[in-house]
Amino acid sequence: MLLSTLAHEADQELLEIRGDCDIASMSMDSRTKMDRGLFFCIPGARFDAHDFAPQAIQNGAVALVVTHFLELDVPQVLVKNMRPAMSRMAAAFFGHPDKEMKLMGVTGTKGKTTTSYLIKAIMEEAGNKVGLIGTTGNMIGQEYLKSEFTTPEPIDFFRTLRQMADAGVTVVSMEVSAHAIAMGRLEGVHFEAGCYTNLSQDHLDLFGTMEKYFECKKSFFRPEWLSNAAINVDDDTSKDILKDIAVPHSTYGICNNADIFARDIEITEDGVSFIMKLFDVNEIPVKLQLTGMFNVYNALAAAAMGLIMGVSPETITRALAKVQSVPGRAQVLDTHTPYKVILDYSHSPDALENILRAVREFARGRVISLFGCGGDRDHLKRPIMGEISGRLADFSILTSDNPRTEDPYEILRAIEAGIKPTGGQYVVIENRREAIRHALEMGRDGDIIVLAGKGHETYQEIMGVKRPFDEKVVVAELLKEMEG
Repeated sequence: MLLSTLAHEADQELLEIRGDCDIASMSMDSRTKMDRGLFFCIPGARFDAHDFAPQAIQNGAVALVVTHFLELDVPQVLVKNMRPAMSRMAAAFFGHPDKEMKLMGVTGTKGKTTTSYLIKAIMEEAGNKVGLIGTTGNMIGQEYLKSEFTTPEPIDFFRTLRQMADAGVTVVSMEVSAHAIAMGRLEGVHFEAGCYTNLSQDHLDLFGTMEKYFECKKSFFRPEWLSNAAINVDDDTSKDILKDIAVPHSTYGICNNADIFARDIEITEDGVSFIMKLFDVNEIPVKLQLTGMFNVYNALAAAAMGLIMGVSPETITRALAKVQSVPGRAQVLDTHTPYKVILDYSHSPDALENILRAVREFARGRVISLFGCGGDRDHLKRPIMGEISGRLADFSILTSDNPRTEDPYEILRAIEAGIKPTGGQYVVIENRREAIRHALEMGRDGDIIVLAGKGHETYQEIMGVKRPFDEKVVVAELLKEMEG
């Protein structure tokens, strides 16, 4: 495809084109080997990719997209804003695959992953071939694809969509992160349906304030992004979305009046059952193999999205009943022990409180909470999470999550500052493997051990290095060692 053709796809972001050539690949990583490549010089907080343009040219880039012209003898496209321009150009390069499928997007702080899985199950039950894009990876049907981000960067995103379209996918269920919205990764993409789950403290390292974080989420619910919406009316922030919303929408909830709501909720360690009432007309019994009140909300969200797409209530409830687990989300591990071990991605205060409250409802013994906080991220949530675990768990084990470039003991001291005033029992074991060993060794009949924070992740990031660490594997290895 000609550079000039691609450049004009940048639309209002395009300022000037100097030179022309044929483009056969795209990249935003100067280290990537390219064939007639187009390199996007993205300015960042720590690095400016304009500085790495010569390296990109050495690796096969034949043209650049820049925010200021460089003294390099290759064609260049000057744009106002790099990321929106990259999104529009990538969409065109891969033949606008988003136009060949119906996209269903889920945004909010918690529940995105589980809701997107439930939507996938519903749309598959309705006879569609469904793609999934999200935190735990991308899928075409039951096949997993490699993924690095909750919402991928534009080049990977449209490459993935092209792969899905070519494989016959007709519907894509995907998580829409606040980062993706703020950084323009989805510029020009339109969703058939969008869902708002909730808002709680997270990502303040990027947004600075909760107000800015919310405004970013809210911006997704505009006609240029969506055709239809489903909103969790029980979340306090939803009224601010609903008063300004300009697309057809439905509401779901448990506590407040809603188009789709749940009553007669029963929660056990084996799952949840409830009656789902639809628009004051239908009452449908729902049974989930997933447990916890938060999964009632996730099921209502997915049902609301399915109804938007024209799926029958009977098909929806049949699909919901079939979902056995979601990777790293309140996932009960097969340990064959008298105590349960639950893997959960809860890495924010509300998420940790939700999972601990959920297991407290059916725990016959103690609730043992094992968690840490990520380094180089929101510092304010550390003592808050300490307070939550000290208050809700019978015993807390403070350990490392992904310390990244921070001193892990500094992170643990901040968590301790929150847990100490609660009087809750706890121990600090920085090494996460040894912390898990301690939890397993102290487990007794009826106890529930919650391994919080890592969920589906298969690594631990320490001093900038990602080391293999899959908690499903770690638990299995430790139990085998303990047997010996």
